[in-house]
Amino acid sequence: MDEGHRALTGVGVTETRPEEPAMPFAALAAATTPTAHIGLGLAAVGRPGYINLHRDRDLPADRDPDALRARTHELLDAAYAQGVRYVDTARSYGRAEEFLGEWLDARPSFTDLVVGSKWGYTYTADWDVEAEEHEVKDHSLATFERQYAETRALLGDRLSLYQVHSVTPDSPALTDKELLDRLAALAADGVTVGLSTSGPAQADAIRAALAVTVDGEPLFRTVQATYNALETSAAPALAEAHDAGLTVIVKEGMANGRLAGDEAPAVFQEIAAAAGVGGDAVALALVLHQPWAGVVLSGAATAAQLSGNLHAAVVDLDDEQRAGLDALVEEPEAYWRHRAGLPWH
Repeated sequence: MDEGHRALTGVGVTETRPEEPAMPFAALAAATTPTAHIGLGLAAVGRPGYINLHRDRDLPADRDPDALRARTHELLDAAYAQGVRYVDTARSYGRAEEFLGEWLDARPSFTDLVVGSKWGYTYTADWDVEAEEHEVKDHSLATFERQYAETRALLGDRLSLYQVHSVTPDSPALTDKELLDRLAALAADGVTVGLSTSGPAQADAIRAALAVTVDGEPLFRTVQATYNALETSAAPALAEAHDAGLTVIVKEGMANGRLAGDEAPAVFQEIAAAAGVGGDAVALALVLHQPWAGVVLSGAATAAQLSGNLHAAVVDLDDEQRAGLDALVEEPEAYWRHRAGLPWH
């Protein structure tokens, strides 16, 4: 994990030299607790509906805001107690920012927790799992200004990282000069600016983001991308981002539940049984072993799932096991087509 540790040092710096760590992630770069390199994503618990498999098992039948607030706070308590120091949320995750802000307000001593959020999608389901549309994407300057104000109202000065949500190669977040200037001003105010990517052209979006500069300085200091045993296409671009000094944050390491529990392919279950862990830990361990991976997100919806995910930090994979996992890779277009067809549960 030495290379992975160094990947963290790029966050929050204005230079591209990862050997000179700066806040907010500098403490994680030097952390000796393995779970410090696993983050908690709140996509699954900030709203009643999401595309992860088996949410009917994971969440209470009554998913009113109070129930999900309690679950979110339970997960955050468990994560912090077990060494997790990065939390990832977004404006479109229902009321996740609100739940996180309340939890942070009640724990002012937790000053070593790094908080990242995202803008660019607006949650539109109004707490209805059966809604025809759950979120609307818009990377305009007007949306940024509105959502940044909303995020600040809920998270205050605890916001360390603000990411453009789900950037694709045609996103105006890569070309709109007014927007880029505003993001650069945000960075100058001390908030790290990053992006997340989605879709089969993740690598193209990442490389385009690496070329974005404002006044001669690179703008984006982190990139969050989907990478797992089924979808590996972004790996070369993520390695380039790491080499350029960006922190790489990996999402969907379990492919929205396809690599966990009974859904996991046989090779996952065999490796997991031999290691005495669950398939979810194997899935995340594969990501943690990538030399460019800085933070790997858990999308747990229960405290038990989170504990199982954190076992990834102590799972070793030999060459034969990695070869078995490599055989599972899907074509990016097929993977993203399958993901797009997952129902909101």
